[in-house]
Amino acid sequence: MKTSADPVRDYLSAVERETFVLPADRRQELLADLAEHIEVTRAERPDTAIGEILAELGDPRTIAATALAEAGNGYGAAGAPDRSGVPAPARRGKVHPLVPLLMLALSLPFVVAFSDQPGPLIGFLSRLTGAILLCTSVHWTAVQKTTGVLLAAVVPSAVIASWNLSSGGPSGDAPALVANLAMTALIAGTAAWLWRARRAS
Repeated sequence: MKTSADPVRDYLSAVERETFVLPADRRQELLADLAEHIEVTRAERPDTAIGEILAELGDPRTIAATALAEAGNGYGAAGAPDRSGVPAPARRGKVHPLVPLLMLALSLPFVVAFSDQPGPLIGFLSRLTGAILLCTSVHWTAVQKTTGVLLAAVVPSAVIASWNLSSGGPSGDAPALVANLAMTALIAGTAAWLWRARRAS
């Protein structure tokens, strides 16, 4: 059996087949966004195999299901009309990608600036909310979301908790400042990476 030499074209064709129930303009917009993301990623990472880039984007059926859910047009994941006739709620993709990144990036500086209560609590809630919004966003792949949550939420929270619950944390103004700057740099760097890696919804 003859196979295609263009995996990108095959991938986009599969997405197009899975999204046939979308309006033509929305389907073409989705395909254009995916093609642009693939092109930009290939330019930024020329040594990465095209198969790996396509795998990061996700399965065409998953992309189609997300697009159909966002359209809120009463179609299920398989493209069949919802028998109730009530459009499915489009809960994902409604938050701008900058919102979770800012909540994550500003959580630690807020705690440092307002070290007394309720500063730490608000900082923790900001980090938690940012992580949840990141996980439910359509702008990143599952691998990117997992990495982002680990680096920008889980690791900083674990380090801060260990500092507060033990005597092993940095003592003195200079070590504490260096430790806080290191955690802030980790969170900010992760947020910047996620911003560059985002894809259009």
